[in-house]
Amino acid sequence: MKTNIHYIFCLVLLPFLAVFSQSKYPYKDAKQPVEKRIDDLLKRMTVNEKIRQMDMYWGKEVANMEGAKAVAFSEDKVKEILGESGIGSIHDFYPVTASITNAIQKYAVEKTRLGIPVLFIEEGLHGYCGYGSTFFPIPLQLSSAWDTSLVFNVGRVIASETRAHGVNMILGPVLGLARDPRWGRVEETYGEDTYLDASNGVAMVKGLQGKSLSDNNSVIAEPKHFAIHSAPEGGSNTSPVYIGEREARSSFLRVFEKAIRDGGAMSVMAAYHELDGIPSVDNKWLLTELLRKEWGFKGFVLSDLGAIRMTTNSHFTSPDTSDALARTIKAGLNMQFYDFEHEDFQKAILEALDKKLISEKDIDKAVKDILRVKFLLGLFDNPYTDTTLVQKVFHTEANSNLALQAAQEGMVLLKNVNNVLPISKEVKSIAVIGPLAASQYLGGYTNDDAKGISVLDGLKQRGGNSFEVNYESGCAEDSTKTSEECRNKAVELVKKSDIAIVVLGEKPQIVGEGKDRSNLDLDNEQLELIQAVYKAGKPVAVVLFNGRPLSINWVAENIPAIVESWFAGEQGGLAVADVLLGNVNPSGKLPITFPRSVGQLPFYYNHKPTSRHRYVDGADTPLFAFGHGLSYTTFEYSNLNISPAQILPDGKAKVTVSVKNSGKVPGTEVVQLYIRDDVSSVTTPVMSLQGFKRITLNPGESGTVDFEVGFEELALWNEDMKRIVEPGKFIIMIGSASDDIRIKENLWVKNK
Repeated sequence: MKTNIHYIFCLVLLPFLAVFSQSKYPYKDAKQPVEKRIDDLLKRMTVNEKIRQMDMYWGKEVANMEGAKAVAFSEDKVKEILGESGIGSIHDFYPVTASITNAIQKYAVEKTRLGIPVLFIEEGLHGYCGYGSTFFPIPLQLSSAWDTSLVFNVGRVIASETRAHGVNMILGPVLGLARDPRWGRVEETYGEDTYLDASNGVAMVKGLQGKSLSDNNSVIAEPKHFAIHSAPEGGSNTSPVYIGEREARSSFLRVFEKAIRDGGAMSVMAAYHELDGIPSVDNKWLLTELLRKEWGFKGFVLSDLGAIRMTTNSHFTSPDTSDALARTIKAGLNMQFYDFEHEDFQKAILEALDKKLISEKDIDKAVKDILRVKFLLGLFDNPYTDTTLVQKVFHTEANSNLALQAAQEGMVLLKNVNNVLPISKEVKSIAVIGPLAASQYLGGYTNDDAKGISVLDGLKQRGGNSFEVNYESGCAEDSTKTSEECRNKAVELVKKSDIAIVVLGEKPQIVGEGKDRSNLDLDNEQLELIQAVYKAGKPVAVVLFNGRPLSINWVAENIPAIVESWFAGEQGGLAVADVLLGNVNPSGKLPITFPRSVGQLPFYYNHKPTSRHRYVDGADTPLFAFGHGLSYTTFEYSNLNISPAQILPDGKAKVTVSVKNSGKVPGTEVVQLYIRDDVSSVTTPVMSLQGFKRITLNPGESGTVDFEVGFEELALWNEDMKRIVEPGKFIIMIGSASDDIRIKENLWVKNK
């Protein structure tokens, strides 16, 4: 009888002993160093458990969905998918509440054998893509503000709104240099320049990742697409990229390097394309030698959606799934992104192990990086999200105000002849023309329900009863009338009004991922509309609504005032109205060159000296240059000083310049510093941005702007592929744009 009682007691106690024993494992001990916890957990995992950590699962596989959002926890689905072995990550999930992520996490922690938490990954390029989020301007417009503190604050909001839903990682920022505006994803970038893009990229990464990844307002940032994906052949998405190592290191790769070294990014997305014949997902030099060994990256690499599969069906460098996975794992990739069905993925890796295409050590190396991120996020020690956070941080008034500030700062005044803008207080009637004037489109990577304030509504809201706003689309898209009849109605309205605001640009159908263009012109209907309005003889201003530079030659030549608004986020229409009405003095500058035609492409300001763009049938200058942007006031530059005027290769010089507001209204100027290495052992650009600062001045007020110039700003990659500063003359140029240099002096670097 005693034996039976003892046996029953043991059966009851055994589960508790197992839990108690597991809690004593080093990987469960928060006091242990992260690397020790990883090593301990890894040695307890089966091969199957390791492989499942390398896989990404759909939200629809683990939750009850309504469209693109998870509305309820499904224990049956979670039990079927997670089982006892757990999984790596979940995407396309967008839970309506953190209680859903908590329920899934609770199962992962308490019901799987080792209790490894799940990583929730979503999109958040310019706002968390969950429903009801705050949406900021597209990255190209954010970059037009030339304000890294603003970008950092935007990142903080995105991270807070994301983590409040239990989501731990964002797929962004996009850090490709946009050197071919035919490419549809230009809107997702920070523009064409290495220094500007790197500055914004570091700011966004730091904003997303916060002070500590384990904080409840921080998420993992994942710079993409690694690397040089943004310069595809012909501007066609995923096409091959041709570039030398020196140029790559000097420009495209430099942006990612800064995001890793200075920003501390803990994830990277491997790109679709091939680089010098090697698919990015198979490029060991990129993913291991450069990223990890040279730059010290400690996070994990995720494939772009289907990028590994492309090695079997597009690049044709792998004969089958097992070979494709073996190649990419050995190259340094950690996790697939819907490349293969889960069962096929797991079976193929086991087959690769059996064929000795890879070893278990290769698997361990891949899994270790994933586990490190989960530990750093605090998911093992604090796996659940406070469900009250959403009410505190989600789409608050402060967040909306930041979205408005970002949109206002990113507005670029391209042209303003005879001070057509700001709109005079004497104006009593405004004709708003063009179908895009009523558009509420926010740019790519939002959600189906997300809508912004249109230019039309922005003018109505800001105008109140001070003037009348009337609207005609002028186009026959959704009308029984012909295009000519619609244009005639628009012209009639313009003739009865004091001024016309015409909104031109791109419809959502022709801009964004997979929407590359063979030309950058306005469509005929829009061009005929603006020409008809112009002939009406009233003052006209054009607002551009677009995600890439456009070749608006006729508009640039004939229309006196042009404002580039890009896709300016949820508050965009108000920001446009503020600039048009003079409530805000525009201070934005172009982060990308406007070409006159696609025949000039690629066309960027920091080209090499022999890249002259001389054609017998066109100009050799851009339509609008990098860094260009006007104000309702004027600024004078003086007193450029470089101290000391001579430095050693490892020395630093302080550059100061005086700036005066010589106009009649307060304004903000973006002071830009460019450098030219006069004579060098390898070719260098005609000029390169190496600093910028915003300064706000009242009429008649002067201020001093200072920069520091040293190794980072002067270095090049020499013939031996070493980054050094060579002795010689460097031309220091300060101005308001790349084609508007106001003052310059020489800095000399001498031998030690």
